[in-house]
Amino acid sequence: MAREKRLTKKNLLLMLSVLGPGIIVSLVDNDAGGIATYSVAGAKYGYAIIWVMIPTLVLLYMVQEMNARMGIVTGKGLAALIRERFSLRLTAAIMVAVMVANFANTIGEFAGVAASSQLFGIPSYISVPVAAAGVWFLVLKGSYRRVEKIFLLVGGIYVCYIISMFLAKPDWLEVAKGTFIPSGQLNASWIIMVITVIGTTIAPWMQFYQQASVVDKGLDKKDLVFERIDTAVGNVFLFIAAFAIIVCCAAAFFNKPGVGATQITSAEQAALGLAPIAGKYASYLFAAGLLFASLFAASVLPLSSAYSVCEAFGWESGIDRSFSEAPKFYWTYTLFIAGGALLVMIPNIPLITVMVISQTINGVLLPIIVTCMLMIIKDRDIMGKYVNGDRYQVAAWICVVILYILDLWLVISSIFPIGW
Repeated sequence: MAREKRLTKKNLLLMLSVLGPGIIVSLVDNDAGGIATYSVAGAKYGYAIIWVMIPTLVLLYMVQEMNARMGIVTGKGLAALIRERFSLRLTAAIMVAVMVANFANTIGEFAGVAASSQLFGIPSYISVPVAAAGVWFLVLKGSYRRVEKIFLLVGGIYVCYIISMFLAKPDWLEVAKGTFIPSGQLNASWIIMVITVIGTTIAPWMQFYQQASVVDKGLDKKDLVFERIDTAVGNVFLFIAAFAIIVCCAAAFFNKPGVGATQITSAEQAALGLAPIAGKYASYLFAAGLLFASLFAASVLPLSSAYSVCEAFGWESGIDRSFSEAPKFYWTYTLFIAGGALLVMIPNIPLITVMVISQTINGVLLPIIVTCMLMIIKDRDIMGKYVNGDRYQVAAWICVVILYILDLWLVISSIFPIGW
């Protein structure tokens, strides 16, 4: 009995030491672009959009579990594996698309900082430079372990959305119907929203970041079971936050005269609009969630981009390395932060358009990246005995085919608008 207790305590401590990459990547996924997407989805389609999150969550876990497994088994990031398994040309093409989407997302994060800070009376010309300098300094001067602890601590801010959801007083019976009974519209607008929701929930940058993070943390095969738990816990947190945002905005704005979906096109508008409906505390909580989520993601998205570029071209990378040891890694990180912050300061930038386009690019790019992953993870020369089982592989391919069909439907619906 004593030995069993010691083993249990040892396993618990080991699990706590492994936790981090899966939770962080999931929490950061509810960034300014994600919050905007979920807010607009709830305001425009009400509770009927919630069910889309269920199969999306299943696919998210499968993809992130494969990421963790590939990183632990090979000790390499996803971009490096794609380059080695396929070609530099394909890797470069994927990197260009990922970098465009990531940079657009980074602009969106600083836009979220600017908009949310203004709701608290702080002008953007103060909040944006301070935020940019803060997140840059955090990564430049911190170790991986220190940065990870700060990220995990900041992730607790998402409880703001749960409280806001209850303050909005939703119809819980309708929430249950929207969650468990699929419904929708077969037209371009609905398909774009579904793809955008999927694209913001399972963003391509997540695949590159988690695998690089697992490698950077130095996890090995004995840690695999705990990293799977880490991934599952992160996915649950992501779902709860996204669910709360959708329900909150559906309760507050869907089919409400004067404050309807046509007037809610961003997260900050949702925060402002909540005040007369759910009270000023709901409004402040929603705004606080947007501010800290934007700061959180403004740190991680450029970091993911730096990891991806360096892995793709074989350059040194990692938070535990100094600027002189990994100059290209830190310069990529710096350029993303500086460029995103500066562009937000330019007047009349169509930020909402930039953010929505970036999320749609994510949705279109996702099946291509997952296709590469499925080919790599079934290769025994790379993965050994840790390849996907046949049932797992078939289930994953079915999900990818559905994603390709959605992308094709998006193209067809855009050219030949059809509504049912």
